[in-house]
This record gives sequence, structure tokens and C-alpha cells, in this order.
Amino acid sequence: MFDSAVLREILHDTYASTWLPQVTAEAARAFRDEDRPARYVAERGALFWVAGREGEVVGFVDWEADFVNALHVRSSHARLGVGARLMDQAEAEIAGLGFSEVRLETDSFNTRSQAFYASRGYREVDRYPDKEWNSGLTTLLLVKALR
Repeated sequence: MFDSAVLREILHDTYASTWLPQVTAEAARAFRDEDRPARYVAERGALFWVAGREGEVVGFVDWEADFVNALHVRSSHARLGVGARLMDQAEAEIAGLGFSEVRLETDSFNTRSQAFYASRGYREVDRYPDKEWNSGLTTLLLVKALR
């Protein structure tokens, strides 16, 4: 088991570099006050697949059944192949469970993640209001065939 503080730190890092500039001040306060990373790591952290680089945990992926709940890589390690390795693992495990496709969500503002997933063969199948952040964002549902 990896140190939950390290996993929370990764979540705070990706929040600051990706979400914070996009959410309302109210949503930012709620994130901070509710300590969402601590709650998420407490609930699911034992299920994360983590990636390390030079002895440091730099990212993780979390999935359940055919749905990838989260992929987070420290901003200092973005574009170094960490996310690709984590997604390779998640997709292989999901396929090994017998699923024919993998699903995940991203937001319409996150063009970097959209490009990453498109390069891996994901396609958009739906759009809907993002209710998690209560900031007027739009969620994209992406799907990739595994077989």
C-alpha cells in the first residue's frame, strides 16, 4: 500500500493545474473545505494502480468494471508516458475481465486530456452537464472498443 498522503498530494496537484482555473470560487472552497482528495483516497485508494519514476509515486489510475474513474499524473511528470503506461494497464485489466469496451469521462475544457484519449482510440459518445463541480462545465463521455 502506498502512502495515502502521496496520493492526496497528486490529487491536489492535478486539481490545481487542471480544475482550479475552471471552477467557480464556491466550488474551489467546497473542494478545500470537504477535502475531497482525502475522502476519495480513503474510499478507493487501496484499489489504485500507481506509477513510479525514480523511486517517487507520480501517478495513478482507478477503475471499476469497464469505467475508468480517474487518471492522475503529477503535473511535473506530464507528457513523459506515465499516463499512457497507467492506461495500458487499466485497459488490459478491463479487457481481461471480459469487457469489450472501456468508458471514462473528461470535461470539454480539458483539451489536453481529450487529445490524449483520442490518440488512444477513444471517441466521444455523449455530453452532459458536469454536476460534480457545480460550475457550468460540460462532461464528455468517451468510449474505446477493446476487441
